[in-house]
Amino acid sequence: MSAFLVREAVTEEDRRAAFAVRREVFVGEQGVPEEIEYDALDATAVHVVALGPDGTPLGAGRLLFGSDAVARTGGAEGVGSLGRLAVTRAARGLGLGAALVRAVEEAARARGLTAVDLHAQTHALGFYLRLGYQAYGEEYLEAGIPHQAMRRPL
Repeated sequence: MSAFLVREAVTEEDRRAAFAVRREVFVGEQGVPEEIEYDALDATAVHVVALGPDGTPLGAGRLLFGSDAVARTGGAEGVGSLGRLAVTRAARGLGLGAALVRAVEEAARARGLTAVDLHAQTHALGFYLRLGYQAYGEEYLEAGIPHQAMRRPL
């Protein structure tokens, strides 16, 4: 598989596809309880989705901004929060993760944000460092998984 499409999830079908990827990766693979994987912030977040040539959901991510991002970014003004980034096992290694991050960053720019913050699972630190993110603060647990806060100016 070499072709894929990454876009904002603007239709209900796109959002269902993004949520299906999150269920497969976070709930199925990583054991995150479903009741904490989905939250009230999903209703106002910008979601991005990656689809295969046949429409198969391959990846997802979301951007929180405005008042929804305040707690996640330490109250920083003009900073969005990238989260829920996931790529299905079958689609890993195709560059989808980087494409999804760039799509979230573009959505942030379009909303006038000046930086993107994220809470990276520590096994993914190298991935985000290669994309220009800088780690800050102490490592912590989220959903029982070690995480590190990171930020990148846009």
